[in-house]
Amino acid sequence: MKTEKGQKGYLKARKQKYLIASVVEFAVVIAVFVTGYIQTGSRLNLLTVVAVVGCLPAAKMLVEFITMAPYKGISDEKYQKLEEHAPLILRAYDMIITSSQKVMPLDAVVVSGHVICGYASTPKTDETVLAQHMKEILKNNHYDKMTIKIFHDYKAFLSRAEGMNNIAAVEKNESLRRERAILKIILNISM
Repeated sequence: MKTEKGQKGYLKARKQKYLIASVVEFAVVIAVFVTGYIQTGSRLNLLTVVAVVGCLPAAKMLVEFITMAPYKGISDEKYQKLEEHAPLILRAYDMIITSSQKVMPLDAVVVSGHVICGYASTPKTDETVLAQHMKEILKNNHYDKMTIKIFHDYKAFLSRAEGMNNIAAVEKNESLRRERAILKIILNISM
């Protein structure tokens, strides 16, 4: 089963994919170079040029892996708690939000109405910068007046998500299509 962006385990699956792809691609590059060297007895041949050009996609995969390697997804325990306490609102997991200045991991995000809450377990994520970046991207996509709060404290995040879930249970929210569009935009700015 393919793990899609926003699902738990996405980061782990992507890291494995990028690692395997970069190893295979570099192996092909080495094989092409060695084949050319064995056939001509010199490194000055057409297969050397092919091997050098083949390094570009291999290096791209390796850079993707190196960028994602230090980050871990949400723990199973926290995932289960959020699934139990907020089943009525949209949830997404295991994201790395990128801006022009920073790479900011985000373990979980919930969306309900005009409110977005996120949980970042790593203290390296600057919650105000991340919230401002998300707000700016959403504003550029014509979603104004959004309230975005990023938490480092999981209990506070879970409490807020539970409150959002209770409001959604009472209001029987009709804006599910809008919320999905907002979540899609957030996932689009994630690696």
